[in-house]
Amino acid sequence: MAEIEVRSPDFENNAFIPRRHGRDDENVSPALEWVGVSAGAVELLLLCEDPDAPSGTFLHWLVTGIDPRAAGVPENNTPLGSRLWPNDFGEAGWGGPAPPHGDQAHRYVITLYALSEPVDLPDNPSADDVHRAVDGITLGRGTLVGLFQR
Repeated sequence: MAEIEVRSPDFENNAFIPRRHGRDDENVSPALEWVGVSAGAVELLLLCEDPDAPSGTFLHWLVTGIDPRAAGVPENNTPLGSRLWPNDFGEAGWGGPAPPHGDQAHRYVITLYALSEPVDLPDNPSADDVHRAVDGITLGRGTLVGLFQR
C-alpha cells in the first residue's frame, strides 16, 4: 500500500490543533495538503475521527468523491465535486473537536484514502462503516494526528 504524506499548515503531526478549529470556537476545518496519491486512484476519501471519545470512536468529518488529482483542501472548505457526509453531531461537514471538559487530550486522526473504486457507504455511516467500506479498495493511505483538550 502506498504511503500518502498528509500535513496541515495549521498544526504539526501529533501536536495541538488550534482552538479556532474546535466546535466551541470558529469550528472551521483545517487546511490540508497531501502528496503521494497512487496513480490508479479513482477517488479520495477524507476521514477525521476521535478514537478517544468516551462512547467509542466519534466521526468528526467525512468527505468522499474527492478528485484524485487534488493536492489538498483550504481551511473551512471542501474539494469541488466532493460529498460531505453527516458527522456524529448529526451535521454534514466538519464537526470540530469537543472532548469532554477535563479529559486528557484526545487524538483527532485525519486519514486520507486513495481508492481504486468509488466507495459504497450507508446513508449515515459510522467510522467503523467507513473502515469496512475502504477495506480491499485502498491503494494508499496517509494520516495526520492532531490533539485537542478543553
